[in-house]
Amino acid sequence: MSVVAFGSEVAKAQNANMSFFITSVGPGKGGDLGGLAGADGHCQQLAQSAGASGKTWHAYLSTQGTNAVNARDRIGNGPWQNAKGIVVAKDVADLHSANNNLTKQTALTEKGEVNNGRGDTPNRHDILTGSQADGTAFPSGTDRTCGNWLSSGQGAAMVGHSDRQGLRDDEPSHSWNSSHPSRGPDGGCSQADLRSTGGDGLLYCFAVN
Repeated sequence: MSVVAFGSEVAKAQNANMSFFITSVGPGKGGDLGGLAGADGHCQQLAQSAGASGKTWHAYLSTQGTNAVNARDRIGNGPWQNAKGIVVAKDVADLHSANNNLTKQTALTEKGEVNNGRGDTPNRHDILTGSQADGTAFPSGTDRTCGNWLSSGQGAAMVGHSDRQGLRDDEPSHSWNSSHPSRGPDGGCSQADLRSTGGDGLLYCFAVN
């Protein structure tokens, strides 16, 4: 076995206990994730490719309108740890508190890599959530979920900052899950629009079991 192949197998063995990650890539269609099912499938595929098989993965996303879904209700009970074995939150309450351990250094991708943040090129710290700070859905009306994750044109998606940094020293700028809505010349939900404000259509993924 080559050194490269051996290193890959070691990384996958370490990832077997991973239960949280940021996607290293998005589906590529802006805010159109194929709905919750498509987003969950994306998490599942990346997790399996990284060696974290045997788990059910869900994207941290809320939906709006009839039968609205809260992101906090679809990610299991915790605790959750990254690819390096570091616990980012003990449970749902801890995850949504000021005591969580989500930082630029701990909010790693499924590959165990640090996700680019403010000051990096390109900045990719905008993570799609569609959620309020407590992990619940926004009321009906103003779109905060790119049409419940089916639009790559008109609309907007609430995003969080994975590096907990923004343009201002305020709570939204430091929020991992509810910083600001997406925007842009294509309507707010295209891949180009997401990139224009410092994102790339990335997701938070949690193992629910």
